[in-house]
Amino acid sequence: METGNRYIRFDWAMKRLLRNKANFAVLEGLLTVLLGERITIQKLLESESNQEDEYDKYNRVDMLAEDSKGQLILIEIQNNNEYAYFQRMLFGTSKLVTEYINRGEGYDKVRKVYSVNIVYFSLGHGKDIVYHGKTEFHGIHTGEVLELTPFQRQTFKVDTVSQLYPEYYILRVNDFNQVAKSPLEEWIYYLNTGNIPESATAPGLNEVRERLKLDRMTKEELDAYYRHLDNVVILRDNIFTERAEGRAEGRMEGRAEGELQKAKEIASNLKKAGLNIEIIAQSTGLSILEVEKL
Repeated sequence: METGNRYIRFDWAMKRLLRNKANFAVLEGLLTVLLGERITIQKLLESESNQEDEYDKYNRVDMLAEDSKGQLILIEIQNNNEYAYFQRMLFGTSKLVTEYINRGEGYDKVRKVYSVNIVYFSLGHGKDIVYHGKTEFHGIHTGEVLELTPFQRQTFKVDTVSQLYPEYYILRVNDFNQVAKSPLEEWIYYLNTGNIPESATAPGLNEVRERLKLDRMTKEELDAYYRHLDNVVILRDNIFTERAEGRAEGRMEGRAEGELQKAKEIASNLKKAGLNIEIIAQSTGLSILEVEKL
């Protein structure tokens, strides 16, 4: 870790700083390392999925970029566990495919979509920290991969069928607990800890060093930033852990008094943090009336 320097969390930077064209190099660096090719962001597009309600603005953030080849790259950060997140990824890419083709255009105009998901929980069951998903067609008898014809390769300027379909990347950054030895691991380390290894040379991290230092923020910006961190911690440690482990039992008739008391304590803390009562009730399993009485 670089001593004396503290850097802004990546989700906050995406929401407040990386949308400035002068800071595109940070995001370009991450995408270049992840996708294995030089990525130049042409512009940012409005993503309708970037919710701003009281709950989602702490829990997640996303950004939609278009690169110099016209490909769409959806980058999403999810702070807390969501059991249907795989389906959310599918919905996001499907929506982009249909949104960014004009009525009457042929299917050859369908845009390539990359879905980059930075998740701060163990999505699914696996031992790796980075997963890549793409679409291939395998013969059920021969096992061979269905290929493009020479005409299709020339027309679409790609080599494989999978390059025509959305591709998914999942970075489970909380699971990284080792020394960073590669450019991708250097990025994972920063995404996980907010720090950068002293020897890190990965594309984009030098721009993080220059532009995302905490000491460049004003007092008002720092206050808002730390409130954001507090809310992220509250949501991660209280809402989803309890929903995953206790909500099913908590809603059953005859819920144990100890679990009920724990849910009320969590709800009380969230209420003090200023979260909406309906969101608290939905997340803890309590009724709106129970929350109002706290």
